[in-house]
Amino acid sequence: MSDDQRAEDQRVEERAEDERVKGPVLLRRDRIESTTTDQRLLDSPERSDWVHTDPWRVLRIQAEFVEGFGALAELGPAVSIFGSARTSRDAADYAAARELGRRLADAGIGVITGGGPGIMEAANRGACERGGVSAGLGIELPFEEKMNAWVDLGVNFRYFFARKTMFVKYAQGFVVFPGGFGTFDELFEALTLAQTRKVTQFPVVLYGTAYWAGLLAWLRDSVMEYGAISADDVDRLVLTDDIDEIVAQFVSS
Repeated sequence: MSDDQRAEDQRVEERAEDERVKGPVLLRRDRIESTTTDQRLLDSPERSDWVHTDPWRVLRIQAEFVEGFGALAELGPAVSIFGSARTSRDAADYAAARELGRRLADAGIGVITGGGPGIMEAANRGACERGGVSAGLGIELPFEEKMNAWVDLGVNFRYFFARKTMFVKYAQGFVVFPGGFGTFDELFEALTLAQTRKVTQFPVVLYGTAYWAGLLAWLRDSVMEYGAISADDVDRLVLTDDIDEIVAQFVSS
């Protein structure tokens, strides 16, 4: 990466000081809270405070779905792309995700990511550079992860389950790059929905044969052998290192 490109990246990324987005609310400095909305919902306090607070949370949860549906309803054909937020800009996977974003945009297909750095940034960046749809679905976290600079349509969520619905509802399928627990979570969520026929005709593509081959071997040799899943559950996964093959999955679908 050239010095000019690095300088341009820095200019694009410049932000205000530390901040946290909490749904539609922006918090800075001493207004930043030490816990998140999801954390407060899922914690189990000994007192009975939840009796008085949880019913009102339903309205906030409802609002998140309404906001998400309203923002994304006219998105058009799109693919949700997942992968590690820790992937550096010099990594080969970053370049591949960026190229995939470009190629999907050229084919008239939008990109949906978690809106963060790493693979998410790369896919949004590629789509944005081609003038395609570049959407990001952010989430409130204890460690703030700002929406990357290449998201053109961003929605911030408090609750993971509302955000997960949007990833599936407005996408024609998933492309999963190498990543960690968050990436695994989205991958197995999609596989579970497909297995239980909650979604149909929903391609799930794994990019990076060296990274994912061990997982597929374990699924076949251990999980399937144990009888916990069937061959069809594994066969629905497409494993590739070929961007052309990925694009073809969605152009022809």
